[in-house]
Order: sequence, then structure tokens, then C-alpha cells
Amino acid sequence: MSKAAQDIILRPVITEKSMDGIADKKYTFEVAKSSNKIEIANAVESLFGVKVAKVNTINTKGKLRRYGRYEGYTSAVKKAVVTLTDDSKTIEFFDGMM
Repeated sequence: MSKAAQDIILRPVITEKSMDGIADKKYTFEVAKSSNKIEIANAVESLFGVKVAKVNTINTKGKLRRYGRYEGYTSAVKKAVVTLTDDSKTIEFFDGMM
């Protein structure tokens, strides 16, 4: 069963570090835990119409956070840093944030 591109790419990650990578055509997304690098590359290509050079993935564990006297863990997520080819166009969504 193949997954839709919208089910693989959950949301963009907007941080200072991820914004610094845009100059090198590196974009960071939160992705589905069950997805692999090939599925992520195909999903980014189909959603944004770009050419992907490589994909690096990071599994992050949830951090312990306290809320007053209560404590719990934040959600564990999988992130993907997608590097585009040199001749590929940029992703317009991120262009407005620079």
C-alpha cells in the first residue's frame, strides 16, 4: 500500500538552524515515522515540483517537560533534511520567510 505525499510530509520545521540551510537548498520537514528516505524524496518532488539530491533523517526522542507540578514528555518526531540539486528551483513556501 503506497502512502500519499501529504501523509508522508507532515509539516515544515521553522527554526533558526533550518532557515540557515535554505541558502544551501536544504529544507527541513517533519515526516511520518514509518516513511523511508526514498518515500520522502518522492513526496517532496511531487508536492513541490523540485529535484531532490539527498535526504538525511533524524529520529528525535521526546523531552521531559514540566508544567507546574505536572510533568510529561513532548512528542517524539522524525525529521528529514532534504537537499535539492543545484539546477532545481527553490520551494516557494520557504522563500517568504527569509
